[in-house]
Amino acid sequence: MNFYDEIEIEDMVFDENINEYTYPCPCGDQFKITLKQIKDGEDVATCPSCSLIIRVIYDPEDFFDDDDGDENGEGVILIGVQNDGSNDNVEETSAVSSINGSSNGSINGISTDGIVVA
Repeated sequence: MNFYDEIEIEDMVFDENINEYTYPCPCGDQFKITLKQIKDGEDVATCPSCSLIIRVIYDPEDFFDDDDGDENGEGVILIGVQNDGSNDNVEETSAVSSINGSSNGSINGISTDGIVVA
C-alpha cells in the first residue's frame, strides 16, 4: 500500500460526537478513521474525496476495548455497597439481574450473589 503520509494519532482531531479522527487532506477534504476501526486494529485513514490514504500511528494498548460500552448494549457493570461506618453492616445497594440474556446474576461465571467485603 502506498501511503501519502504517516501521521501520529495525537496530531489528528477527534470528534466525540461521531467517534472519528480526522486530518486535513491536500485536496481540501479530511482523512477519516473511526474509533471502531482503530479498536479493530486498522491503521489506514482514507479521504472520501480523493484516492489518498495515510497510515495512522498509534499504540493499540491505548485503545483496548475494556467493555466500556458498545452498540450491543454491553458495558461496565457497577455494583455498589453501602457501609454505615462499621465493618459489620455492609449491604449491597445495586445488583445485576440480567446480563446478555442471563437471568441468574452471573457474569462470565462469576456470581454476584457471593460478594464479600473485608
